[in-house]
Amino acid sequence: MRTKTGTFGILALGIFALGCGLASPALAEGARGSYVPGTSGLALPSLSLSFSDGQKPSDLVAVLRIVMMLTVLSLAPAILIMMTSFTRIVVVLSFIRQALGTQQMPPNQLIVGLALFLSFFVMAPTWKAISANALEPYLNEKIDQKMAYERAEAPIREFMFSQTREKDLELFLSLSKEAKPQNRADVPTYVLVPAFVISELKTAFQIGFMLYLPFLVLDMVVASVLMAMGMMMLPPVVISLPFKLLLFVLVDGWELVVGSLIKSFG
Repeated sequence: MRTKTGTFGILALGIFALGCGLASPALAEGARGSYVPGTSGLALPSLSLSFSDGQKPSDLVAVLRIVMMLTVLSLAPAILIMMTSFTRIVVVLSFIRQALGTQQMPPNQLIVGLALFLSFFVMAPTWKAISANALEPYLNEKIDQKMAYERAEAPIREFMFSQTREKDLELFLSLSKEAKPQNRADVPTYVLVPAFVISELKTAFQIGFMLYLPFLVLDMVVASVLMAMGMMMLPPVVISLPFKLLLFVLVDGWELVVGSLIKSFG
């Protein structure tokens, strides 16, 4: 087992990259291996984990490293989601549902699933860079763990820097009491991540405000018509909902929203 500094970060990035489909060539190669009749033909690796009474301090260190690795892997999805385009996308899609007034349609599972796959699409160049420059050389033992971690971290930091406002970055730099960095490489990752998250939230709220405007105007028109007709006891939302759905379908709203979201990361 490799246990140097940076192993857990590499494992987490590797698992996420595999989830994006970057390991499909390797799986295809495994499928072309030895075929046993009555099986799928896909060779899967085996894994065994055992514990025994340790007699040396190094044995305890190895156990603690395994526990730390499992902990990091369990938190890796949440950590990596906060460092990708997922935050902006899921917030904007939630705003769309609120603006339409359709309550739980689309359901939360569908919103999160769509946001996740759109995040895979947006982050695909980043994951490909990580796979080509860090993951594959590390698995082929061409570079050590420290070098692999640095190479894997660089594309993600570059993406976060491109979407982070300088004002938000300056805020967390001042709160961290760190010396003023000379360049981007001097900015710590633990400072960059929260600055990136609040920048994404601000951008998502700005997009949400623009999405709300046409539906708000429609609600106001319907409410004015109902008041003019003396139907003040009828909720305007009940009447405006079909018109909102019709407007959203006629302008091909999903294509506009998803296309604008993806282009906003350009």
